[in-house]
Amino acid sequence: MRVVIARCQVDYAGRLTAHLPMATRVIMVKADGSVLVHSDGGSYKPLNWMSPPCTLREEVAEDGVTEWTVSAAKSDDTLRIRIEKVLHDTSHDLGVDPGLRKDGVEKHLQELLAEHTTTLGEGMSLVRREYMTAIGPVDLLCRDAAGAAVAVEIKRRGEIDGVEQLTRYLELMNRDPQLRPVRGVFAAQEIKPQARVLAEDRGIRCVVVNYDELRGIDDPSLRLF
Repeated sequence: MRVVIARCQVDYAGRLTAHLPMATRVIMVKADGSVLVHSDGGSYKPLNWMSPPCTLREEVAEDGVTEWTVSAAKSDDTLRIRIEKVLHDTSHDLGVDPGLRKDGVEKHLQELLAEHTTTLGEGMSLVRREYMTAIGPVDLLCRDAAGAAVAVEIKRRGEIDGVEQLTRYLELMNRDPQLRPVRGVFAAQEIKPQARVLAEDRGIRCVVVNYDELRGIDDPSLRLF
């Protein structure tokens, strides 16, 4: 990973346009090729970014300012960063990340929903658990009764950050011609009202699941073998 702290101006062009005026920001270039621009606020979400696959080209403009051009491989989207002054530039090899380890209840909830996908919708069937995307694994990849792909994110408590996480997964998965269109399902034992409003506004269906009922379906004492 490369981390650059610099005074920079950022312009995004593609399906939408966005402009960030000159200011001091953190630019992260990850090993998977993604480029993210952060400020010293706004929690974890970057101000702007380009997801892989993409290419990064660095050059010096006629006025002596360093320019980065990040181009998406599968679209005309571009992220242009004009760097006025570099305050810090360092690279680190982070190695292979072991991935997020869920707590016992959330992990078991994922296992139960993988076995009983019809809890998420009639005709729903499992394709695979922990379907890997460029930014991490989505909990379940399913197919609905019509055969369309459905990405399922599972939480104990459904909050806005979980909806944002699923939104990023859907954005990447819908770029894959073999998957799209991909719908989203946000499943949790409890979903906060603000998270539900945000999810529904983005076309993501919310499902409240009862962990105890699911455990009852899979009660080991009822098995013959």
